[in-house]
Amino acid sequence: MKKLLAAFAAVAAITTAQAAETLDVAATPVPHAEILEFVKPMLAKEGVELNVRVFTDYVQPNLQVAQKKLDANFFQHKPYLDEFNGSRKTDLVTVVGVHVEPFGGYSKKIKAIADLSEGAQVAIPNDATNGGRALLLLEKAGVIKLKPDAGITATPRDIAENPKNIRIRELEAATLPRVLGQVDLALINTNYALEAGLNPAEDALVIEGSESPYVNFIVARPDNKDSDAMQKLAKALHSAEVKQFIQEKYKGAVVPAF
Repeated sequence: MKKLLAAFAAVAAITTAQAAETLDVAATPVPHAEILEFVKPMLAKEGVELNVRVFTDYVQPNLQVAQKKLDANFFQHKPYLDEFNGSRKTDLVTVVGVHVEPFGGYSKKIKAIADLSEGAQVAIPNDATNGGRALLLLEKAGVIKLKPDAGITATPRDIAENPKNIRIRELEAATLPRVLGQVDLALINTNYALEAGLNPAEDALVIEGSESPYVNFIVARPDNKDSDAMQKLAKALHSAEVKQFIQEKYKGAVVPAF
């Protein structure tokens, strides 16, 4: 009888494992992959196996979801997604907004934005939305003034006033922490700043306020955004446990958006 019960238990375990839903989600290392790793046990209890695939760029995670090599990704805000869909002819969609990463400016050469010298080199991301976001932050800090219609996709060509004649260097977002010592100021996405050991709440000379509209989303395809497993992930990411995790771990460098 014991052997028979053990056999039944083994079959039941195999059947349960086979029935478990699987989600393969791309994420940048910090904070996105860390947040996903936190919710893994919660999803396992709901019958969903979450596999986190770590990427360090902003292109492949979208391409691989669009090509159905992955189910979803977690690294981007809506303005970036809209620009990507438009330029790459993809139709990726948002599932749920999770957090905001206030964008900041960092330096190893100056202690305050007012210390920027004539002709200072300022590095910004070279993608349309994050580059525009950086320029808007420089405008907010009083470093430059943009044309009235520049908007969130502003480029250096939209600079109307540049009293210190700063020189803008447009570089891939992931490389900005590595060139921090080579420029006077670098505008860096918070995920890359955190990876480089920078604390936005303490180290940024200028930073977006909590009103930032750049919420980071789980992104999927129209054909799977409403799947049972995806909705369980969305529910887990909006739990009180996740809110507390974000607040305690990142101490203001990452802010819950729910």
